[in-house]
Amino acid sequence: MKKLMTGNEAVARGAYEAGVRYASAYPGTPSTEILENVALYKDNIAAEWAVNEKVALETAIGASMAGARSLAAMKHVGVNVAADPLFTFSYTGVYGGLVLVSADEPGQHSSQNEQDNRNYAKFAKIPMLEPSDAQEAKDMTKEALDLSERFDTPVLLRMTTRVCHSKGIVECSDRIEKEIIEYKKDVNKFVSVPAIARKLRAKVEERQKSLLEFSNSTPLNFIEWNGTKTGVITSGVCYSYAREVFGNSVSYLKLGFTQPLPDEKIRKFCSKVEKIYVIEENDPYIEEQVRILGFECSGKGTFPPFGEKLPEVIRKSVFGEILPTVQYDEKEVVSRPPTLCAGCPHRGFYYELGKRKNVLVSGDIGCYSLAFSYPYNCTDHNICMGASMSVGHGAQKVFNMQKDSKMRVVSCLGDSTFFHTGINSLINVMYNNSNTVNVILDNRITGMTGHQENPGSGYTLQGDKTVSIDIEKIVRAIGFKNVAVINPNDLKAVKTALDWALNLDEPSVIITRWPCVLKKFSSEDKEEFKGAFNSKCAVDPERCIGCKACTRTGCPAISFDKSEKKASIDLNTCVGCEVCAQVCPVEAIGKVEA
Repeated sequence: MKKLMTGNEAVARGAYEAGVRYASAYPGTPSTEILENVALYKDNIAAEWAVNEKVALETAIGASMAGARSLAAMKHVGVNVAADPLFTFSYTGVYGGLVLVSADEPGQHSSQNEQDNRNYAKFAKIPMLEPSDAQEAKDMTKEALDLSERFDTPVLLRMTTRVCHSKGIVECSDRIEKEIIEYKKDVNKFVSVPAIARKLRAKVEERQKSLLEFSNSTPLNFIEWNGTKTGVITSGVCYSYAREVFGNSVSYLKLGFTQPLPDEKIRKFCSKVEKIYVIEENDPYIEEQVRILGFECSGKGTFPPFGEKLPEVIRKSVFGEILPTVQYDEKEVVSRPPTLCAGCPHRGFYYELGKRKNVLVSGDIGCYSLAFSYPYNCTDHNICMGASMSVGHGAQKVFNMQKDSKMRVVSCLGDSTFFHTGINSLINVMYNNSNTVNVILDNRITGMTGHQENPGSGYTLQGDKTVSIDIEKIVRAIGFKNVAVINPNDLKAVKTALDWALNLDEPSVIITRWPCVLKKFSSEDKEEFKGAFNSKCAVDPERCIGCKACTRTGCPAISFDKSEKKASIDLNTCVGCEVCAQVCPVEAIGKVEA
């Protein structure tokens, strides 16, 4: 049976066919759809969203220890969060096979950095596979689970954005049921106290030797001979890019199993070609090994050290030219930066917060990251998931050391980010007697990655009803006395809450509670937010004075006619949040029938 699949769908299919019983992840582009598709195999696989990537890997480790094949998936920066259990599990090894999928993002389409997680496989001394298309994504997922059990190790499956999201024809097979291995207590394998871990450390090195033998013999690493003039060494999607540029005019060493790298195959290939190109995205991971083995090659000195190695990038780097394309005047292209959606519950809050002086806004990872730009010009920084409150606390401590400083810190993150790692940061704020204002933007869903359930939504990944964890109760349990819950579309309530919190000399929490405009409402949402998004707003042109106050809310439903000097609202996109109506100085904006 053949199906058209993305790489992410293919990984899910591979997990199903290989007999995986348990899978966990935290959503993050470009990895999100892996678990969403695993969840469709509900009769065979328990698939769960975890509160963060560390927990996702740990739960998969628990499933492996209990004897089942398991999988954890995350974007590249998520592996930073999961690194603690990863390194220890490399020592202990597995019972049931375990695959960690790292979805790297060359080009940083939706990420704060471009780290190369191939280094994690080398660092943790675990095997790594790199698929170049959807078919390989499925096949290598199955192979990785077999290798995990064969070599008693977790395995890293390194995807990249284009492999995750591009589609290809995938040959599918039936599921092979893998019996759950009977659990046996084995403290000398799984208890990582130093006396035991030192012995396990030696086993890791022995395993590396076996893996190197495998790397040199496996058909996952293969040579395509097309003469000896030029050779290309590559892995992952770069193989597809290289073939598009060079075709059969060069020979290829295509690496699918890349930790450890196959030194013998590399020597064999390099010794027979006159010119060597190493084409890889991000770090010179393969290039460094080629040079260590004594061969000169063209790598990062020829190709850009960052960004995607798309065919046009390779072609320009090697031949100094690009293929002809449509010519146009770039000055005529209208810049369309990303923006908060019409009706986004973050708009009203940041509209008011952006007016404040002597305030540092400590940001986080989510749709609300966009508040750094026009028209809000609000957020000062964002570092990583859950960091807003801890970074904000550190900044406020330093501001407080300065006698004449009037600076206050407002730290902002979303509900899913709060559950991810923000809760730790908020505990630190309370424990260390901070006086920051901490804002939890609760839009009732994990928004930016495509509306995944989270511990506050009341539902699991596979649609089962569960406890909806109450953020306000958590905040009060931590010890916060100063807590306000507001509707962020009510600008008066937002202003009052900010005035109140900024006038305190002790820590406070503001929770904005209103659903994402794109959210599919649950029965609970329909009950709590009755009438939400069921109306429209319109501008009365007779009363509009052309002041543009409404446009400064940043709503994409609002436009301004320069010739008429009048604002208007697109009824197709407006959802009636009424933020614009509240800022109009002449009450020219009102509700109309939906």
